[in-house]
Amino acid sequence: MGYRLSGDAAGGCYPSRRGSAVLTEYINAAMRHARYEILPENGGYYGEIPELPGVWANSDTLEACREELREVLEDWIALGLAQGSPIPPIDGIAITVKLPA
Repeated sequence: MGYRLSGDAAGGCYPSRRGSAVLTEYINAAMRHARYEILPENGGYYGEIPELPGVWANSDTLEACREELREVLEDWIALGLAQGSPIPPIDGIAITVKLPA
């Protein structure tokens, strides 16, 4: 599976319909890998996705931490795609970029 981006006439990129579904599958799979801890200092929560460097969040409640972690993951993927950085596969789901010729 892969995430394909198609170029528009202005040279930009946009996700294909199939790519959007794969992106959602990837995010859901990555969130299943999330690990959470209760912070001893203030009782808040820390969450991370160990396979994805730099993807972590902390918040006062577990639900808020999950939501923040998902937002961080989405931003991390968008930045990686914009910079052409490789996105590690999760559970056999890969995000790849096809740039305009």
